[in-house]
Amino acid sequence: MAVNQKSKIIAEIGWNHMGNMNLAKKMIKSAKNSGADYCKFQTWSVKNLKSGPWDNDGRKKIYKKAELNFIQYKKIIKFCKNNNVKFLTSVFSVKDLELLKKLKLTEIKIPSHEIYNLDLIKKCTKIFKKVFVSAGAAYWKEILKIKKLNKKNIIFMHCVSSYPCEAKNVNFSKFYLLKKLSKEIGYSGHLKGIYDGIAAISIGANYIEKHFT
Repeated sequence: MAVNQKSKIIAEIGWNHMGNMNLAKKMIKSAKNSGADYCKFQTWSVKNLKSGPWDNDGRKKIYKKAELNFIQYKKIIKFCKNNNVKFLTSVFSVKDLELLKKLKLTEIKIPSHEIYNLDLIKKCTKIFKKVFVSAGAAYWKEILKIKKLNKKNIIFMHCVSSYPCEAKNVNFSKFYLLKKLSKEIGYSGHLKGIYDGIAAISIGANYIEKHFT
């Protein structure tokens, strides 16, 4: 079994902190104590949301509560640094890049449902040293369009956008295809437990992302 000894673990905290900074800090410490190399959050602005069912079903209130501002990000980044774990976040629109540029980050994540957003990806490759691109919601033709950008700082993350994902749908065949497209390769898993992560490491994943609560 060719295990990649240098695999990095990404704890996807997302917006589970619900805007509570003390809870966010507790989660960062717990993730670090559990062996995480990165703590990943999500960056969006409610003002940039298009109209949709989330306006009336309660989701928009949650989004507002969990949205972080510049000062909060600065505190979280500092807390991550003090606890010897890297800060990472997903970005959902070009407009949100302005905030992230001010934070002087070197790494960024493109979530699955933004993989068609070539404008966002292009801008990210110019700003950040590493751009993790999740392929969970992608047609193969969309992945090839990103490959044609010929950017060496893009790292594809194999993912199946199912919550939770059943073991029969993990689809590591796609992982092997993605592995041919970038120097490094990652796996963002939604299977309950850790066995999909262990399997991904055994076949050469450089980064393993799992949801963390």
